[in-house]
Amino acid sequence: MDRRSLMKGLGLGAAAGVLQILGRSDEAIAEQYSRATKGLPALKITNVRAILTAPRGIRLCVVKVQTSEPGLYGLGCATYNQRPLPVAVAVDKYLDPFAKGRDVDNIEDLWQNAYTSSYWRNGPVLNNALSGLDQALWDIKGKRANMPVYQLLGGKCRFAVDCYTHCSGRDFAQLERSVRRAMEKGFRHIRIQLGGYGSPHLSREPHFKEAGFGLPSDSHMDARAYLQATPKMFKHIRDTCGEKIELLHDIHERVPPIEAINMIKELEQYHPFFIEDPFPPEQNGYFKLLRQQTSVPIAMGELFNNPHEWVDLISQRLIDFIRVHISQVGGLSVARKIATLCEWFDVRSAWHGPGDVSPVGHAANAHLDLAIPNFGIQESVDFRQNTRDVFPGSPTLKNGYMYINEAPGFGVDIDEKLAAKFPLPDHPGYWEPVRRSDGTAVRP
Repeated sequence: MDRRSLMKGLGLGAAAGVLQILGRSDEAIAEQYSRATKGLPALKITNVRAILTAPRGIRLCVVKVQTSEPGLYGLGCATYNQRPLPVAVAVDKYLDPFAKGRDVDNIEDLWQNAYTSSYWRNGPVLNNALSGLDQALWDIKGKRANMPVYQLLGGKCRFAVDCYTHCSGRDFAQLERSVRRAMEKGFRHIRIQLGGYGSPHLSREPHFKEAGFGLPSDSHMDARAYLQATPKMFKHIRDTCGEKIELLHDIHERVPPIEAINMIKELEQYHPFFIEDPFPPEQNGYFKLLRQQTSVPIAMGELFNNPHEWVDLISQRLIDFIRVHISQVGGLSVARKIATLCEWFDVRSAWHGPGDVSPVGHAANAHLDLAIPNFGIQESVDFRQNTRDVFPGSPTLKNGYMYINEAPGFGVDIDEKLAAKFPLPDHPGYWEPVRRSDGTAVRP
């Protein structure tokens, strides 16, 4: 049955609607029409598998879900850079047999049952595996509807996704040059860091190395040096680069909570856009004390996996930006619910978006960003050419905004042959220890 026959058989209006929704080949349209009119079974999942690649040296995991319609598949991000291999096993050995034969349209039903299929849940490995399945099903639904995913979420609330970029330097002058380059590229929101997280290069020679404690490769961070330098860093950038740019900073849970509160109070005079991750998830109780002490906007959630970690912070208005890693919480289906919860408590989004999120994951971030009214800001990555070659259709950056293509689904594909040419690095991906001078572990 071709398009002309379909038009004649259904009537102009109905057939046009079918063509708009499906947007596929004549054969595919005929198949869908036949299924709808004859009560044939819906499309089924035939295969779920993980694809590992590292075009930038960062371990990426993408899940490919294939369907009973030839050539129709979806991609989802399941990237857990520090533990990619367990995620791949969870996908290939557990989610694949669980999902096979199930209806590709029933995303919520699949998510709910896959979530409890392991009995224990809310861990980063299983959540990432589930995210890969979930996002791939949204990708498929967009392709079947011939619409970008953001249209399925209600359409655009903005023309593009405003982003922040990262700037760092080992001293104030180097950092200032980095900030000015970002401003020249059109960025209006800039995260500033003095060296790495916690400014470890400012630390003195640690005593634990003299004592032979730990390994020689273990790094050292002096909390006092970092706490003293950070307000001076803000002052320098405000004095030299002005008030027109928004400044962000990531504490990365590197200092004792009460010290983080004292520093944030001192930063209030420099009007940060937000301060990120002041406390580790185990210390969420400190947010009430922080809120009583300062009005500096706070972003939190990068390490969250469990609803018990974010629900109270949102509902009690203890944070201003939710910053979860979408694949770590279980995918787009969860993140859109978090965004809705946040809307009622005036909490904005700032989804985690570093280099260890695949282009598929960044596209998922962007589609949600476009559709929610309480969007705040998006962490951005400017993908290198080899990553773009592996992932055709990757989001692009221009003048500080992220743009997606308007292709159906998430609009990002994968060249599997090329992806195979970028195997995972030999290093398994774990974070190396960071210690205080006496050898005490520092939590990220």
